[in-house]
Amino acid sequence: MSTMRLEIVTPERKVYEQDVNMVVVKGVGGELGILPHHIPLVTPLKIAPVKAKIGNTDTFIAVHGGFMEVRKDKVVILAEAAELEADIDVSRARLAKERAERRLAQKQSDINAHRAEMALRRAVSRLELVEHRKE
Repeated sequence: MSTMRLEIVTPERKVYEQDVNMVVVKGVGGELGILPHHIPLVTPLKIAPVKAKIGNTDTFIAVHGGFMEVRKDKVVILAEAAELEADIDVSRARLAKERAERRLAQKQSDINAHRAEMALRRAVSRLELVEHRKE
């Protein structure tokens, strides 16, 4: 089976680098499945888990926005932040989700509401990975 290199990079570090058979991401235009030899593509990403398929194994990485560049033999995701599922602190993610929901329920400025919405999306993305791990 054909493979391509997947790199997920943040300003702080390289979070993930592996040869994979398929990458599934949520772009701003919808969900995308990328296979080796895909046409070149650059797209912004939503805050959502990225799925890396290697054979019959799926690895999930929480990606908090950014961009994806697809080349013939390589996919590079430049993310504002990213975490492997094993690195997610479940209790911290739940607390962040609850805190963001409380802030959204309060009548605040548009800037604070936007920040709370982004925090909520990041927390939900982390918790989605935890749920995948349990399945």
